[in-house]
Amino acid sequence: MNAAAAPDAATGTVLEGLGAALRPLTAFCLDVHQHPELSGQETRTAARFAELLDAEGLLTTPQVGGTGVVGVLENGPGPTVWLRAELDALPGREETGLPYAATGEAAHSCGHDLHLGAAAGAAVLLARARESWRGTLVVLGQPAEETLEGARAMLTDGLYRRFPRPEAVLAQHSAPLPGGMLAHGYGPMTAGSVTLDVVVHGTGGHAGAPHLAVDPVLTAASAVTRLQGVVARECAPAEQVVVSVGSFHAGERANVIPGSARLGLTVRAVGPESLERAVAAVERVLRAECAASGCPREPEITRTSSSPLTHPDPAATARVREAHVRHYGHERVAMWPPTLATEDFALYGDAGRALHGEEGIALCYWMLGAVGPAAWSAAPGSTAAEKMAALPANHSPRFTVDLRTALPTGIGALVTGAMSWLGAD
Repeated sequence: MNAAAAPDAATGTVLEGLGAALRPLTAFCLDVHQHPELSGQETRTAARFAELLDAEGLLTTPQVGGTGVVGVLENGPGPTVWLRAELDALPGREETGLPYAATGEAAHSCGHDLHLGAAAGAAVLLARARESWRGTLVVLGQPAEETLEGARAMLTDGLYRRFPRPEAVLAQHSAPLPGGMLAHGYGPMTAGSVTLDVVVHGTGGHAGAPHLAVDPVLTAASAVTRLQGVVARECAPAEQVVVSVGSFHAGERANVIPGSARLGLTVRAVGPESLERAVAAVERVLRAECAASGCPREPEITRTSSSPLTHPDPAATARVREAHVRHYGHERVAMWPPTLATEDFALYGDAGRALHGEEGIALCYWMLGAVGPAAWSAAPGSTAAEKMAALPANHSPRFTVDLRTALPTGIGALVTGAMSWLGAD
C-alpha cells in the first residue's frame, strides 16, 4: 500500500461499521424530528445528542454557549478536526404528511435533524475504529443557528480556550439535491446578512377620521414597496443582493388606526461592501418614508443579528472534495454556486477572530442532497435547476429529508472529510 492510498484504505475501514450503526442513528433522527425545539431552547435535543456521544466514549460538555454540546475524542498525537451540526428547529407547523411529522408549532424544516444524525454517526464510526486514525476529533452541537446567535454565544463562552484548537472545522447542509449527492463551492457558499427590527411610529385614531391621525400602516406598507427599489435601482446588476420583509405587524381592530407598526426584514449580499451599502439604503428609505408621512418621530431601527459570508478555505475545500470524489465518484460530487442563504458558520474561522483570537483555522462547508429518488423523479422539469425550483426548499413547511439516502451519505461525507486529516500518515 503506498502512502497516497493509505488514507483511503483507512477511511474504508472506518466506514465498514456504517451498516451496523445506521438503524439506531435513523431512530435518533426520527426522534429529533418529532421533537423540534426552537433556537436557544434545545435542551432535549442537546441531551439526546450528548447521550450518543457519551456512549461512544467522547468526553462531553453540555451547556456551552447556552444549550451547546461539545464532545472530544483524543486518539493520540495528530491533527484536530471539528465537525459542527446545529440543534435548533424553525417556528411553524410541519406540512409534510410524514408519519413521524412534528405536531406542534416548530419543525425541522431546514434539515438540522439530518445534520445532527450525520455528525453523531461520524463520531460513532470514528470512535469504533480508532486504530485507523490519529489525532483529536471534536463534535459540536451548536444552538441557535437559525437566529445567527449560536456560534457567537459558544465562542464568547470560551469555545477555543476550553477545547482543543482545530486545524479545520467541517460542516454540511441539506439541500434540495438528490439524496446521495454532495456539492462544493470555491467562492462564497452563503451570504452575509443583517437582520433589522423596525418600529414605525404614527399617531393612533379613529378609522373614520384618518385626517386626524398619522397612519403607520400606510407608512410601513409604502416602505415595504419602496424597499424593493434598493436592489432594482441601487445595486449593480452583477451584485447578488436581496432585501426581504418577513414580518409586518400592526393594529388589533379594523376600526382603529394603530399608533405604531413593526417590520422585520433581512438584507443579504455575497460581498461585504454590497451588504453595508444596501443596509444604509434600507435605513435611508425607512426614515424618508416616515418623514414623508409626517410621523411624530423617526423610526426605531435595530440590528438584531448579522452574519459574515461563509467563504470556505480553498485548500481545505480541495482536500475534502478530492476525498469525496475518490470515495463517491465524480458523478455524485457537484459544484455549488453562491447562494443568498445565511449562516453563522464563518465565525469559527477568520471572520470570528475578534471573538476567539485565532488565525489560520480552515473552514470547509458543502451541500448534502436530501431528496429521495421518487420525489426527484416526480418533480417537474427536465434539468436539475428546474427540478430544484419545483421541490420544497429549506424553510418550507413541506421540506422533507429522505433519510434512507441522505443519512448514510451525510455520515460518510463527514467521515471521509475528517479522515483526509486524521487518516493521513
